[in-house]
Amino acid sequence: MASNKKPTGKLTLVSLILMIFTSVYGFNNIPRSFYKMGYAAIPWFILSGITFFIPFAFMMAEYGAAFKNEKGGIYSWMEKSVGPRFAFIGTFMWYVSYIIWMVNVSQGMWVPFSNAIFGKDTTKDWVILGLSGPKLLAVLGILWIVFVTYISTKGLDKIKKITSLGGSTVAALNIVLWIGAIAILILNKGQLAQPIEGLKSFTQSPNPKFAGNMIAGLAFIVYAIFAYGGIEAVGGLVDQTENAEKTFPKGVAISAAIISIGYSMGILLVGIFTNWTNVINQEGVHLGNAGYVVMTNLGIEFGRAIGVSDATAMAMGAGIARFVGISMFLALMGAFFTLTYAPLKQMIEGTPAELWPWKMGELKDGMPIYAMWVQAGIVVVMITLLAVGGDSMSKFFDILVAMTNVAMTLPYMFLSGAFAPFKKKTEIHKPFEVFKSYNSALFASIVVTLTVGFANFFTVLEPALAGDMKTTFWSVAGPIFFSIVAFIMYYVYEKKTASKKADRAA
Repeated sequence: MASNKKPTGKLTLVSLILMIFTSVYGFNNIPRSFYKMGYAAIPWFILSGITFFIPFAFMMAEYGAAFKNEKGGIYSWMEKSVGPRFAFIGTFMWYVSYIIWMVNVSQGMWVPFSNAIFGKDTTKDWVILGLSGPKLLAVLGILWIVFVTYISTKGLDKIKKITSLGGSTVAALNIVLWIGAIAILILNKGQLAQPIEGLKSFTQSPNPKFAGNMIAGLAFIVYAIFAYGGIEAVGGLVDQTENAEKTFPKGVAISAAIISIGYSMGILLVGIFTNWTNVINQEGVHLGNAGYVVMTNLGIEFGRAIGVSDATAMAMGAGIARFVGISMFLALMGAFFTLTYAPLKQMIEGTPAELWPWKMGELKDGMPIYAMWVQAGIVVVMITLLAVGGDSMSKFFDILVAMTNVAMTLPYMFLSGAFAPFKKKTEIHKPFEVFKSYNSALFASIVVTLTVGFANFFTVLEPALAGDMKTTFWSVAGPIFFSIVAFIMYYVYEKKTASKKADRAA
C-alpha cells in the first residue's frame, strides 16, 4: 500500500544532534556515577569524551558511509577492513555483550519493579518459597528470560508501544531532575547538600573505595565509556545528513560536548539535594538501586524545601520513586524484547551460514527462533552460576554491573583496531572522511583502543587488588569463555570450507 506521506528530507544539524543525544545519553548513568565517585566522576567523563567518544563517533561515521549498502553491519565493516576471522570474533564479542546485558538486567529489573509498586527498593526483603536475595532474583530472571524468548519467537511486535512509552518516560526523568534540583537550589538559597570544597571535590571521591586510589579512578573510565555507548548507531546517519561533509563532524562534536556537559551537570545537580555520606553511604544502597535512592531523595528534599511536613515529603519521594520505577521497568521491558532477537539476527544474517551449528543459522518467519532458545539456555546457565555463592545484594549488583561494563566496551577495541587497516585500503570507497590522512586515522585508532583497553584492564585489576577476586573473575570469565567459543566456531568453519574446496578440486 502506497504512503501518502511526503519525504521528510535529510537531517539538519539540530535534528542530527538530537538523534545522537537520544541514542547515547542515559539517565541512570548519572546517579550511578555519583554513587561511585561523587563530583570526582566529572573529570573522567570529560577525559573519556576527548579520548574515546569524539574520535570513535567519527570512526563509526566513516565506516557507516563506506559500507552503507552492506547488510552485515559491523561484521561487514571489519571483514572488509581486516579479514573474516577478526570480523567474526569481534562481532561475536559484540553479540556476547548483549547476552551479559541480559544476565544483568533480567535480575536488576526487579528493583524498578519494586519501586513502581512500593515506592522503594524492597527486593532484599522478598521471600518466595524460601528463596531470598540474589537467589530469588536469579529465579525471577530465569522465568523472565523464558517468558520473553517464548513471546519473541511468536514474532509479536505489539511490545514496540511499550518501548516507545518507556523511552518517553525515561526522557521525562531528566527534566524532573533538572527542574527539581534547580528549584531546590533556589529554595535553599544556593546551599548544596554535597558541599564543593575546591578542587579536592573534583579529584577525590567521597567513596572510600575510590578515595586516593588512582587505579580505581582509571577503572571508572569504563563506566564513562559505557555511558557513551550507543554511538555505533551514528554510523548509519551519514548519508541521511544534509551537507554531511560539514554538518556531520560539527554535529558529532557539538553532541559530544552537550552529552559530556549533560552528564557533568547531572552529577552536579544530584549534589544539590543529595549528601553522599547521609544518603548514598547507607546500608541497602547499591549500584542496582542508586538511581531510585537519589530520585526518592529529590522528592523528599523538594518537599522539605517548600516547607511541608516530613510525612508529606516522604510521600513525595515515594511518588517520584514510583514514577522512576515505572519508567525504567517499561524501558527495560521494551529493550529486552528487542535485544532478545535483534543482535542475534544481525549477526546470523551478516556472517556465513556455515558458521552456525545445528539449526542456529535458520530464520523462521524472519526470526532466529532456534538460536534464540540456545541463547536463552546460555543466559539461564550464567544466571544460575552467578547466583551460587549467596553474596549480599550490594556485592551481587557490583558484579553484575562490572560484568556488563567490561563486556559491552570490549567490542569497541575491535572496531577502533580495524579503523587503521580500513583507512589503508584504497580500494574501499570512502565518501565521507574526517581523518584526512592515514597517520591521523592511525593516531585516533591507537588512542581509542588504548583508552578502552587500559580502562578495562584497571576495571578488572582494581577489585583483585582489594581482595575481591569474585568480581574480577566474573568480569573476565564471560569474555574469555565466549572468545574461545568464537575461535572454535571459526576453526570448525575453516576446516569445513577447506574440506569442501578439496572435494571440489578432486
